[in-house]
Amino acid sequence: MDEEGTASGRTSALAELYRFPPDRLRAAFRVLNKFMVAMFRLGLGPYVGGNPYTGYIMVITTIGRRSGRPRRTPVNYALGDKEVYCLAGFGRRSDWCRNVVANPDVRVWIGRQGWAGHAGVMTEPVEWLPIYRQIARRAGFADRAFTKEAISELSDERLLRVGAEGPVVRIRLDRELPRSEGPGDLAWLWPVVGSAFAAGWLTGRRRATRPRE
Repeated sequence: MDEEGTASGRTSALAELYRFPPDRLRAAFRVLNKFMVAMFRLGLGPYVGGNPYTGYIMVITTIGRRSGRPRRTPVNYALGDKEVYCLAGFGRRSDWCRNVVANPDVRVWIGRQGWAGHAGVMTEPVEWLPIYRQIARRAGFADRAFTKEAISELSDERLLRVGAEGPVVRIRLDRELPRSEGPGDLAWLWPVVGSAFAAGWLTGRRRATRPRE
């Protein structure tokens, strides 16, 4: 059974909510995710993933359950007390969510900080329902751009169905990572590119002002 159906063959609550076919959404998000991870690595995480318009986004690094390699995925989040919460927007079969189940040791990038933590799927509706709604409200345009209705405005009954398929993951933040292991590891490219641009501009100016023979 895939994430678009149920054991009885009915369309899932998540699939009913999507504005577009799930396969197309996943393909689009694969491209968008690579872009977002690149922005974090360039030191732009607070700007592209820390405002009410694009939404509050962090990057979670899981260990691939088959490859054993680190896998980075941008997700919407909400902060708690020494904890952070995020959503498996495409359901429990999302690769990163399945990686968490296989190995709960994760790392997260929030703004300019990195943390090592321990993740787990929340199972008690009374605990995760208000958190789910909070994360949806913090998702910016994504709260309604890809779904037929704003997720944050769904009734409790419908949100319970959606959240049962795409759960809330709670991450206990155990320790802050050194700067070298956090976001912005490619920020050194900015001065390199800036210097190259300035050198090219100065060279062009010198050639333009050089007397002609």
